[in-house]
Amino acid sequence: MRGRESLAVVVRRPDGGLSVTIQPIPNPYKGRFRELPFIRGIIILIETLVLGVQTLLHSAEVAASEEEKAVSPAMLWSTAALGIGFGVALFFVLPLLATRYLIDPHIASDLLSNIIEGMLRIGIFIAYLKIIALMPDIRRLFAYHGAEHKVVNAYENGVPLELDSVRKYSTAHTRCGTSFLLAVLVIAIIVFALLGRPSLLVSILSRILLIPVIAALGYEFVRFSAAHHQSPIMRALIVPGLWLQSLTTREPNDAQLETAVVALKTVIQADPSPQP
Repeated sequence: MRGRESLAVVVRRPDGGLSVTIQPIPNPYKGRFRELPFIRGIIILIETLVLGVQTLLHSAEVAASEEEKAVSPAMLWSTAALGIGFGVALFFVLPLLATRYLIDPHIASDLLSNIIEGMLRIGIFIAYLKIIALMPDIRRLFAYHGAEHKVVNAYENGVPLELDSVRKYSTAHTRCGTSFLLAVLVIAIIVFALLGRPSLLVSILSRILLIPVIAALGYEFVRFSAAHHQSPIMRALIVPGLWLQSLTTREPNDAQLETAVVALKTVIQADPSPQP
């Protein structure tokens, strides 16, 4: 759980207990630049990657039993880099190549080509989520994701952070990263459509180099829609993101819910103005 000034990490140890760690947010990820529209989206993208990998490394070290070999930082960062490369290739380059070679010979419209590419990209993303959800470890991860949302929803509604109180809340949340990813995929259709249908090399480079720009636009949309979710128009626009969260969240058990409760309580104690 992240606050304005602190980050709390709670991990379930092999003996069933909880490991609680609180650390200050590094200066590059806070301050006035993090409040600037569009710039903040890029900063948060970098923050999510760096702090996320560091948190995974810490979690792996705590969760590993004494007999297990801890994951090395080099291995984890290498895996993260490969994962990013794989994601860019799967969700941005592959739909472009498929459209360019299988669809474009049969259509003349640049706009239609970009729309088909974008829809193919979204389809691949949904299929990917469904496939990885078949893995037990991923299902457990999605349950912790659901626990996070329940606890944050309870906190934002002023409910005591106790299991009996937070259990009834939804596993969906308007500021979820899943909704952000869907916004990125939809905005990408608009951005790439403005470029027309340039050469294959230029198209591939644009799909890679414009990711930070599209991510910044996606973050602003999620932030705005969450702040105005009472509007009928905004509610209609965020429904697809909330639906997609049904693929990336699961109902947590009490142990998973307890972990999220402790994490939020910890960051609240360390930070009087938390932003989970």
